[in-house]
Amino acid sequence: MSRLSPLPSATHPELQAHFDFFLGTLGFTPNSVLTMQRKPKLVQALAQLNAAVMDPAGEVDLGFRRLIGHVASKVSGCLYCQAHTLLGAHNFGISDAKLADVWTYASSPHYSQRERLALDFALAAASQPNAVTDEQFSQLQQHWSDGEITEILGVVAMFAFLNRWNDTMATPLEANPQDIATRALGAQGWAAGKHAATGD
Repeated sequence: MSRLSPLPSATHPELQAHFDFFLGTLGFTPNSVLTMQRKPKLVQALAQLNAAVMDPAGEVDLGFRRLIGHVASKVSGCLYCQAHTLLGAHNFGISDAKLADVWTYASSPHYSQRERLALDFALAAASQPNAVTDEQFSQLQQHWSDGEITEILGVVAMFAFLNRWNDTMATPLEANPQDIATRALGAQGWAAGKHAATGD
């Protein structure tokens, strides 16, 4: 059960332009943002950060950036963000096969060595305490430019905020991300993870 219920989107009409940003990437305004609008400046700041982190003019593939967010969210155990990032990855062209293998990317033929290094980096960067080593960072630089690494870490850092927000608020998951998570990861596996996290 949500600890603070999402407010109707019409509560703060001045935020509509920020809600429209999420409509363009997810197809709906997330409950996390509807809850956050109790402090409108938080919505404005998140929308601006999200627009920068997920900038279409960036160097890292938009779908893969969502997979980075998914892996980072898995480290935190935030099922809300895991489902949202799967939906986002799907919306930006990541294949069903790749989505299904995201939790086994290290051995999946659907992931390149370059992608594995980036996801390993996301896992280490999202860990507490931070587990990124100089050796790992140096290896990452052999496959990704400094600009790309900055984008990747930007995704991890943004989801650190969102993971804490949504797990603490017990943000209710919307139907669309729930459906894509169930489809991508299997009803049994996703339901088991959901049950462990929520006690439902």
